[in-house]
Amino acid sequence: MTTEAADSSSAEIVTHSATSIPAHMAAVLLTGHGGLDRLEYRTDVPVPTARSGEVLVNVRAAGVNNTDINTRVGWYSKSVNSGTSDGLDTSDAESVVSSGDSSDAPWSGASLAFPRIQGADVCGVIMAVGGGIAPARIGERVLLRSMAPVRDVDESLVPFEFTTLGAERDGGFAQFVVADSVDAIAVDSDWSDVELGSIPCASSTAENMLRRAQVGAERVLITGASGGVGSALVQLASRRGAEVIAVCSAAKSDAVRELGASRVVDRDGDLLTELGSNSIDVVADLVAGPQWPGLLDVLRPGGRYVTSGAIAGPITELDVRSLYLKDLSLLGATYQPPHVFTDLVGYVERDEIRPIVATTLPLSEIADAQREFMSKRHVGKIVLVPPPVP
Repeated sequence: MTTEAADSSSAEIVTHSATSIPAHMAAVLLTGHGGLDRLEYRTDVPVPTARSGEVLVNVRAAGVNNTDINTRVGWYSKSVNSGTSDGLDTSDAESVVSSGDSSDAPWSGASLAFPRIQGADVCGVIMAVGGGIAPARIGERVLLRSMAPVRDVDESLVPFEFTTLGAERDGGFAQFVVADSVDAIAVDSDWSDVELGSIPCASSTAENMLRRAQVGAERVLITGASGGVGSALVQLASRRGAEVIAVCSAAKSDAVRELGASRVVDRDGDLLTELGSNSIDVVADLVAGPQWPGLLDVLRPGGRYVTSGAIAGPITELDVRSLYLKDLSLLGATYQPPHVFTDLVGYVERDEIRPIVATTLPLSEIADAQREFMSKRHVGKIVLVPPPVP
């Protein structure tokens, strides 16, 4: 049914398991680019097999992320100019995808193989291991890297190349998922499965943005601060000793302050009027869109701008004079060195951050979960829970 389950003949398979693994599982299949009607909940999907170097994980919780929806509708295609909240439901999504060539719709720039099981967040338990992996790993509670660095034949990293869980390979919207053993990171924490399932994608994205911008004890402006990545940015920047100024809707300001923001600015306000020119050391932006030029106005000379999203629209206007006269640095943040995720797991284990779970729903209600996600009424993460394995 899926790529991983169907093609297992090309690699050595020596599997050890602590218990019998069912032949089929519940999973959500993405059958093509488009609306919510492209998400098909099934209970007869073949359980994938752990090949050499891999582990089979029973998914206990999987968070919903922007990338799940963006990939489904083909938003990453260069032919799409709208924001991520535009045209994302069943009827309008078809026009988003058909407006251009959907072959570059995933963020990797390569065509997506269908059907695909999405889900970049996974908290689960290792149930079986493939050849070359110690059977002692069975029973470990793990978080899976959302973005796994590509390794060469000699195990060295290929610079800026990665595979994304739920895009280039099947992800966590299922009862079982296969991952490379090196990308299944054991976690020792008293957090619930749902709480842990809220962490991998959004929090690693946030930590990577802060790493790229080398954020320390300085003044940081965070846009989209109430979402999954934004709320993680607030916590993780505060952890680094930064003074956090957050941008979000007025209705969510109290919740964002509780996460560590020292000041909250209404997203509909004028940043230059609210903050003044040259007042911010680092901008961590997830919004872009029409108000983007104002972010450069508030950066001090020598300031840094880092982004990993464009929910208000990817096309902006740049006055190049602002860039060079103020000696600004503009940084993108997608590729994650391996230590970003292991550092994050350490923060969890030491309770240096806390989970922000807005809603939990059964995996079978994924359409409702994505509708709620798109409404942007929540703070933090929406997490899906697959049915327990008998």
